[in-house]
Amino acid sequence: MAAVCVFCASSQTLDPRWTDLAREVGGALARAGHVLVSGGGRAGMMGAVAEGARAAGGHTIGIIPQSLVDREIADTHAAELVVTDGMASRKNLMIEKSDAFLTLPGGIGTLDELFEVWTTGMLGVHDKPVVLLDADGFYAGLRTWLESLAPTGFVRRESLDRMVAVGTVAEAVAALPR
Repeated sequence: MAAVCVFCASSQTLDPRWTDLAREVGGALARAGHVLVSGGGRAGMMGAVAEGARAAGGHTIGIIPQSLVDREIADTHAAELVVTDGMASRKNLMIEKSDAFLTLPGGIGTLDELFEVWTTGMLGVHDKPVVLLDADGFYAGLRTWLESLAPTGFVRRESLDRMVAVGTVAEAVAALPR
């Protein structure tokens, strides 16, 4: 199966429904035979997605910069924990090691990762699927704004279509390569 990189929040102050969603995604990926690639942290949704994958027998790869390891937030239970020298090299390695990308609810860091893989895909740097799990309409406002860019010429329709937005965990897993 595929190595799927999941982008999501690492905040520890979230409503438990979001960490529950992340755990569900991790389990669903593992049951589908996918390898989880994550940002290598143990906090928030990032930690929960890895826990969910491992609980379902999945293989997890965490990629984390040394600065976050020094803050003692590394997912030391990952089957593979790769430590990088910074955030940029972390992102590059996550992209390199993954066959597809799945974005869950998150904040600015999550959006940075989503836009990086979406943009590099549009530019032909890679041809890997980009899936957005818009659970409970979390990204509805962003999606509306992005759609408004096509008629203005700021974004081509085919670029928008390159990111697949879905509403459920089952749809997200189904949108990933087999």
